[in-house]
Amino acid sequence: MAADVIDGKAFAAGMRASIASEVAALKAAGIVPGLAVILVGEDPASEVYVAHKHKATVEVGMTSFEHRLQAETSEADLFALIDSLNADPAVHGILCQFPVPGHLDERRTVARIDPAKDVDGLSVTNAGLLATGGDALVSCTPLGCLMLLRDRLGDLTGKEAVVIGRSNLFGKPMAQLLLRENCTVTIAHSRTRDLPGVCRRADILVAAVGRAEMVKGDWVKPGATVIDVGITRVPHPEKPGKTRLLGDVDFAEAAEVASAITPVPGGVGPMTIACLLANTLTACCRAEGRPVPEGMTV
Repeated sequence: MAADVIDGKAFAAGMRASIASEVAALKAAGIVPGLAVILVGEDPASEVYVAHKHKATVEVGMTSFEHRLQAETSEADLFALIDSLNADPAVHGILCQFPVPGHLDERRTVARIDPAKDVDGLSVTNAGLLATGGDALVSCTPLGCLMLLRDRLGDLTGKEAVVIGRSNLFGKPMAQLLLRENCTVTIAHSRTRDLPGVCRRADILVAAVGRAEMVKGDWVKPGATVIDVGITRVPHPEKPGKTRLLGDVDFAEAAEVASAITPVPGGVGPMTIACLLANTLTACCRAEGRPVPEGMTV
């Protein structure tokens, strides 16, 4: 029996509609959430991501502040901009689009952003708050995955979860979120022994390693829920000169075993920007001393 396909695109659209409604209510009270995005250099992929973020921000009624800097911008000048945004009450969320040019340090850049405005959830402060059960701003992609899992499964208590990947950006915060949901969590990685056997234990299997179709159908426990975070562009087998996107999971094989699975594209991807907007709304509400709307954070 084929798995149900988890429609992240539709879920994200519903989230954006809810966020737009909350933003309209804030505007009626004289409060306008603002998101500042910094782009250093002219990386083509980053240009596309920033354009998508700007469009989504404006569509839900927030103010979008774009700051485009030359590739040779010094750390001092970048930090001066971040300091000014930290001090600006009209800016509730700040993110610097990565990667940055090689002379700039990503960790130092993240550390310069006020944790209360760190809507990417990458700061040591927010990572620590997440790990200790505090009111963190959570990294957007793992937050989106958790929302999809809650919507699909309801209470996650007692479920065995396996996260393949241990990055600071995704794997570690995803594991922390699942722990907060009372799952039993295993983080697997490149040095895990018998990785297929570990995966077969999982009621919830989350793959985030960036290797196309690495996870095969016989790695999946019958009835498991599979969240595919990977995205790799490969040559199209039937269209010379064209490419297609593949996830970390062999979708056709896994869909014959799992009860539910996210597709690539259209699964996790749309949730990332939706959760960026949710984090900006959360940061705004906290800054203004207002309650965070239900369903926007953990």
